[in-house]
Amino acid sequence: MYPRNLVKRLLDLRRIPHEHRIHPTTITAQQVAAAERIPGTVVAKTIVVKADNQFVMAVLPASAKVDLPVLRETLRAKELRLAREAEFEGLFPDSEVGAMPPFGNLYGLPVYADESLASDRAILFNAGTHRDAIRMSYRDFARLAEPQICSFAARSGTRSS
Repeated sequence: MYPRNLVKRLLDLRRIPHEHRIHPTTITAQQVAAAERIPGTVVAKTIVVKADNQFVMAVLPASAKVDLPVLRETLRAKELRLAREAEFEGLFPDSEVGAMPPFGNLYGLPVYADESLASDRAILFNAGTHRDAIRMSYRDFARLAEPQICSFAARSGTRSS
């Protein structure tokens, strides 16, 4: 059954075209890409970071890693680190831990999206569970999530976290 969470309500309310997909349970965004048989570049993974004691959502391709020094500079934060799941699990009460959709604005969090996602016509992301995903146009995602677009993704194998 399709999850009834905030992002689903938003998409239905705004009548945004999207596709719901169900796949075997996955933990990482790269596993989602493999399960969906699509490139990791079109799977948007959601990372929660803590910037100067404020939670921030970073959205980037599954095939990349967050370059923490670059993101810290972009956010003009003195301190920036990956948030621990135990710290943010209560922020997304309608989602399984680690499966939150990239719509931080629904949860009162600022959203920063890596510019590399904009090169894809459609993106796929977790829909609140480790089995459900939503595929929708990047343009609609950007319009609804209102992310700050910047560059903070590093390809795997480069300096990053």
